Amino acid sequence: MIVLFFGDVVGKPGRQALAKRLPDLRKRYAADAVVANGENAASQGVGISPDIANALLAAGVDVITTGNHVYRRREIYSYLDGQPRIVRPYNYPPSNPGRGVTVVDTPAGRLGVVNLSGELFMSPGRSPFEAADEALEQLQGVRNVLVDLHAEATSEKVAMGHYLDGRVSAVLGTHTHVRTGDARVLPGGTAYISDVGMCAVRDSVIGVKKEQVLERFLTRMPARFDVAEGDVWLEGVLLHFGENGMADAIEPFEEAVPR
Repeated sequence: MIVLFFGDVVGKPGRQALAKRLPDLRKRYAADAVVANGENAASQGVGISPDIANALLAAGVDVITTGNHVYRRREIYSYLDGQPRIVRPYNYPPSNPGRGVTVVDTPAGRLGVVNLSGELFMSPGRSPFEAADEALEQLQGVRNVLVDLHAEATSEKVAMGHYLDGRVSAVLGTHTHVRTGDARVLPGGTAYISDVGMCAVRDSVIGVKKEQVLERFLTRMPARFDVAEGDVWLEGVLLHFGENGMADAIEPFEEAVPR
């Protein structure tokens, strides 16, 4: 199985660029499935709406993962309950809208997707390690399993990679929007990277207008944050899973999408 995974899609520039380039990228890499983190896909770069989620799915994304901003827009609540192709962190309270695990059919077989939130510097409700074990119980018989760990701390992400090594096909970090240089296949056969990066304007501060962020840092005063405009870079990883569900390779990629 070949899977394309895209890092955090930020605002209108990110989602439009992904929709524009995805058909060609999917064909170029002969991808069986596409997964993208969409929790920043709304116009202000915070949250996601049903219309935006539908647009991403229509563009060719098979599963949308999310994270700490998933509930910023109330209109998404019922959508999360009714649409199985979008997931929220599994270690949020079970009474919250949505699900943390899903399975989609691909030309190469079934793909299971688990969404988790880190615990360090975040407030998910319970440990992602405990939740990971529970989530995998729901995926017995699914050979190819991808985990999106939406987390701040690289130490927690690395620990999760080793914890799930040999038990899932891939553990991919999201949330910090800056691609890390540690993509590798772990000893047990699990593909790993601490952060996949983002689909956003590169001339920015993690997708936000740099002038506004600098004002906040320099003055320590509240500042409005808007999504940056300009040329978008799509960042992601290409995953190759073998017949046994373990990873043969993980290849980071990037593509510039001029305005």
